[in-house]
Amino acid sequence: MPDTSGSTHMTPAPKRKSQHNIGLRVIAIYKAVKTVGLILVAIAAFHLNRTQNFERLVLWLEQLSLTDSNSLRWKLVTTLVDMGPRKFIAIGIVALAYAAVFAAEGTGLWLRKYWAEWFTVIATGSLVPLELYEALHHFTWLKLAALLANIAIVAYLVRVALQSRADRAGTG
Repeated sequence: MPDTSGSTHMTPAPKRKSQHNIGLRVIAIYKAVKTVGLILVAIAAFHLNRTQNFERLVLWLEQLSLTDSNSLRWKLVTTLVDMGPRKFIAIGIVALAYAAVFAAEGTGLWLRKYWAEWFTVIATGSLVPLELYEALHHFTWLKLAALLANIAIVAYLVRVALQSRADRAGTG
């Protein structure tokens, strides 16, 4: 029986535009790298919880002969000794919590989930004031780069999320 609708092929249902796939993938990879880094920090922190490992690190730092960073090394040794090995449990837990947030953001963005765009905007945007304070009061180029990267991520994701919302409204 011939098709009376005049159409010779089926058209697929409209999909959410994929023009921002590359940007979302780059941000997802960035979040994945941060996740892995924080998991490594957590592993190290849990490892330093053991008094023997902690004392070994402090001894190694004390014996390290670096002329360029001698004051930095002694600040680190003093900070570590003041903290003691037991504080590293809290550091490990906080690092794992942040890793879980970054993993959720990265996975959601990789899968192009609408909720992940706003979740990342909120999570990343909430840290911008702290990063701004740090960049202004304890300036380093790395802090400035992190601040600018996170502002760019928030602005980009707000644009993508609002555009996605308009696309959904137009197709629904």
